[in-house]
Amino acid sequence: MLELRPSCEHCNKALPPDSTEAGICSYECTFCMSCVDEVLSNVCPNCGGGFVPRPIRPSQNWKNGNCLANDPASTTIKHRPVDPVLHAQFSAPIKAIPPEQR
Repeated sequence: MLELRPSCEHCNKALPPDSTEAGICSYECTFCMSCVDEVLSNVCPNCGGGFVPRPIRPSQNWKNGNCLANDPASTTIKHRPVDPVLHAQFSAPIKAIPPEQR
């Protein structure tokens, strides 16, 4: 089950469960799409993978209790700002490679 982390790990922008601005990698590292595009060049600073839009968990119980009320979003903030210089060095050799080929 996705954690639905509450904020961008770089800029700490709030990303509530219904946010369409949240991007995640396959390890659920969570960043706002502005940071994904402008700071990270679609390269996760933790694993080197790419980002996709984070799914939105239903707020209502439409079926079988699968909703935020039963599976709430995480409240644990993981604010780990990325050093732009170090990330540029890390991402330079891989950012031109499509995420599905990294």
